Amino acid sequence: MAVFPAPRLPVLLLCLVTGLAAIASPAVVGVAASPAPPPTFAGPTSSSAGPLPAPASPAPPRRSAGERPAPPPPPPPITGTAYTPELPRAGPSPPPQADRFAWPLAPPHPVVRPFDAPASPYGPGHRGVDLGGPAGAPVLSAGAGVVVFAGQLAGRGVVSVDHPNGLRTTYEPLAPAVKAGQKVAAGTVLGRLRPGHAGCPGACLHWGVRRGKEYLDPLAFMAVGHVRLKPWKEVR
Repeated sequence: MAVFPAPRLPVLLLCLVTGLAAIASPAVVGVAASPAPPPTFAGPTSSSAGPLPAPASPAPPRRSAGERPAPPPPPPPITGTAYTPELPRAGPSPPPQADRFAWPLAPPHPVVRPFDAPASPYGPGHRGVDLGGPAGAPVLSAGAGVVVFAGQLAGRGVVSVDHPNGLRTTYEPLAPAVKAGQKVAAGTVLGRLRPGHAGCPGACLHWGVRRGKEYLDPLAFMAVGHVRLKPWKEVR
């Protein structure tokens, strides 16, 4: 009988481990397994797939019962230069009640020549208004004041009255019935209308108003009444 030597213990253990590894992982023996391909992003390849859906908005945070909502953020500050539209200019305002006058002639008193302000203190113009009326008609003070002149000036009768509002009224031609220094009220008879006013075919009262050296339109100071402009032939 042949006698075989007994196998060594390490060799048996190596064979056992190798067999178990072959059973658990077949890829160890033979060709090594290839690595898995990396993932790819599949985007839209054609219009048939349609537009991508919009990302969903985050849901607002839930508030507990009785909690007030947060106030909205303040608007951004406005910078720059503000635009102010230009408003239309208003006409001259009427004079105050203290500066208003009454008519110096009883009606009818048509305006046969209006006021025409001169361009310079000595330039041409018409420094007053001419009111038509019958010769001998009473000439009335347009307002309360003090007579500062009553007499003849360059061959015509003239009366001037200073008023508390700083204005001076002048009346010509007339036969004066007052004297300088006399106080008068509105409507006081200053004299009687005389014919012969230059440029007037009939009897006309030249009525002037000035403040200092500045001549003003008397009709701008009228309290009541209707201004009528008539041609020369209607006042003869």
